Amino acid sequence: MSSSELSLLWEKYKDHDDLEARDKLIIHYAPMVKYVANRLAINLSSVVETDELISYGIEGLIDAIERYDHTRNIKFETYAVTRIRGSMIDGLRSMDWVPVSIRQKSKELEKVYTKLEAKLGRSATDEEVAKEMGISVDDLHQLLKDVASTTIISLDDFITGDEEDNKKRIIDMLEDNNSTGTVELVEFREIKDILAKSITKLPEKEKTVIYLYYYEGLTLKEIGAVLTLSESRISQLHTKAILRLRGSLSKKKQLLF
Repeated sequence: MSSSELSLLWEKYKDHDDLEARDKLIIHYAPMVKYVANRLAINLSSVVETDELISYGIEGLIDAIERYDHTRNIKFETYAVTRIRGSMIDGLRSMDWVPVSIRQKSKELEKVYTKLEAKLGRSATDEEVAKEMGISVDDLHQLLKDVASTTIISLDDFITGDEEDNKKRIIDMLEDNNSTGTVELVEFREIKDILAKSITKLPEKEKTVIYLYYYEGLTLKEIGAVLTLSESRISQLHTKAILRLRGSLSKKKQLLF
């Protein structure tokens, strides 16, 4: 569909409440939902089907279409991806699909990375982390595989306060011109600065995975092809990077996870 045809559909729906135009927009942008679902699914347990993610994502797409202001200079795809992904994550949360034991292991591992790296002044190696936990490197790798599903949330989907009710989507804050949350936005910028600095301190391969996944939009399978590594290895690198970054951000009371 050409850009002029899309513009006409947006005008028909937004200015004239044409539901047929809305349906055509949903069909046109539906492939985005599958793309986001495939990116999330790579780290998920087999108990979560991609079809379930797609179902949640369609809800996010419809919400994005309804909220989108076609008169502003914001690309719809950029706006919609955050809402689609957020809808999928909300759906996963409502299922409470990550066992408490896995959450606890993830928190424990995150604390070990934080403690060791503060002590060492650099990124801790697998051998150092395993030794600190009193387990073998093979056991550590299995643990990383177990907790991979807890690291699917995007680095920039949420700013989360101390209470669950304080959770706000960044895109909601940015789109509300009447918001009085100036302090929140300043805090967010500070956290983004901390995050950027933390990323630069990651081991080179982990840094590359973060860049290709979050900034270039590649799936872990595509990243594996670029780095000539298996998907499981890329998943492991991604998990370690997120645990390190969460450890850095946990020094602030406002977290991005």
